[in-house]
Amino acid sequence: MSFWTYILRCADGTYYTGHTDNIERRFAEHQSGAVQGYTFERRPLELMWSDMFPTRAEALEAELQIKGWSRKKKEALIGLNWTSLRRAAVPPSEKRQRASHSLGQAPRLRSGRTEKAIDPVTSPLPIIVLVRPQLGENIGKAARAMLNFGLTELRLVEPRDGWPNPDAGPAASGADIVLERAQIYASVAEATADCAHVYATTVRKRGVTKPVVTPEAAAREIHAAPARSAILFGPERSGLATDDVALARTIITVPINPEFGSLNLAQAVILVAYEWSKGEKLASPTTVDLDPAAPQEDLEGLIDHLEGLLDESGYFFPPDRTPTTKRMLRTLLTKPGWSAQEVRTMRGVLSTLQRPRQR
Repeated sequence: MSFWTYILRCADGTYYTGHTDNIERRFAEHQSGAVQGYTFERRPLELMWSDMFPTRAEALEAELQIKGWSRKKKEALIGLNWTSLRRAAVPPSEKRQRASHSLGQAPRLRSGRTEKAIDPVTSPLPIIVLVRPQLGENIGKAARAMLNFGLTELRLVEPRDGWPNPDAGPAASGADIVLERAQIYASVAEATADCAHVYATTVRKRGVTKPVVTPEAAAREIHAAPARSAILFGPERSGLATDDVALARTIITVPINPEFGSLNLAQAVILVAYEWSKGEKLASPTTVDLDPAAPQEDLEGLIDHLEGLLDESGYFFPPDRTPTTKRMLRTLLTKPGWSAQEVRTMRGVLSTLQRPRQR
């Protein structure tokens, strides 16, 4: 069986990326509006690109990878412009470092494979199981929290208002991939039947004697386990019932204010998902190098300039306090570790005060 990753262009010019085991049927569902979510209000749609993968895991990772790309990079892929795609794949901070290297090799993605091929998932992702969730809006928020940290498999046990729920899509804020794949089960036992490790999240004592771990410790266990893990979250109003917790092997809990031990559903999901994500190579904000500190000579010039202007303005008064005041100014100006650009900027400010310009 083959799986496809695809890119659709929406009527508003934006792009949507997904994956499926039947590209023709899935495109028809998007076009007809059978798929609720991002594309529903952006029809008609156009299939711009697709590629086949031997496993669902590879197709899913390709989808998640492309979703994080810029528009320019997606359009380079659509046009099969490998040169542009290669350039777009290099962060600006690395372009100078890579300029001396050969461009004949295809750039690599976070998975370690080239743009054209992506490694399959080598360790199973944990499954998030929402037990008897009440509001569609909260399901959407939980899906958003999941996708923020790379989790995509959501299972719902007896959602109160049925499924699909029209309130979930807007609350998910673009995490349509999670909602589209959500599966419904009649019981917790059925939802976790294929999982070797089941964790129950609760902040209340349920009269069940089981190992209790923090989200951080649970994340380490999940990463180390070769089999699938499921994490149970209870209904918004009351949390997991005692019988639900009894089905789990381990309890996950967090130290919390005993006077107010109430987390909403999305908060609970994001706590666990974040700890799990620490073991994954997710994107981080780009670091920006600080400008080098200004030479001492430049800083002395700034201090002399300021003191000269203050002296002319009669700031140093009374005279016997002048040394102490100047020392205080010097301490103030040397604390931040001014960069050369900051020194030049401040000198410009002082020069303008010295010789006011007409507007």
